[in-house]
Amino acid sequence: MATKSRENPAPVEVDSATRERILLEAARLFRHHGYAATTLREVADASGIKAGSIYYHFESKDQILGEVLDKGIQVVSAAVQQRVEALPAEATARQRLAAAIEGHLWGMLHHGDFTSANIRIYGQIPAAAKNRHRKIRREYADYWDSLLEDALQRGELRADTSTAMIRLFVIGALNWTVEWYNPQKGSFQDFVKQITAIVFDGTFVGEPA
Repeated sequence: MATKSRENPAPVEVDSATRERILLEAARLFRHHGYAATTLREVADASGIKAGSIYYHFESKDQILGEVLDKGIQVVSAAVQQRVEALPAEATARQRLAAAIEGHLWGMLHHGDFTSANIRIYGQIPAAAKNRHRKIRREYADYWDSLLEDALQRGELRADTSTAMIRLFVIGALNWTVEWYNPQKGSFQDFVKQITAIVFDGTFVGEPA
């Protein structure tokens, strides 16, 4: 019977559920304690595994950080694109932007630890990690810019403010809902309607004095 060589050990089968649990617990710890203050031992303890076992799934804390950051954007981006692409071809720019707002909010609020960690710790992380993550952030910003530019070309968007400024304002406001949204105070759909109305129509009635 063949024996396993110590020089060439059999590869360890990676448990995808454990891997996802590690990412989730890391996101939660990064969100509440910051990146620098969170240790791999704390991540392992929270995930219910031994500290050394974490290396079966990730090479380093930086790799975990990168995947947490990426997932924080990916889940939101996927939700946005899914809702926009589900609209009929004749949908107005306003309808497309409303769908994007709903998708962004859904992604933010249903994956709170990942999205909040992405917002809270981005300014704390090493430059190399920021550089690796910048591409996926840029792609998401470009998607919003394309929606806003389409609205501008259709004459549905005010032309006295740049689309980049509008995107920064809207996404910035949507991002922080993860910190104060309370699902016990109304349905998600009612919340989306209120947020969308504020974004599109402001808060005051009548003409400015």
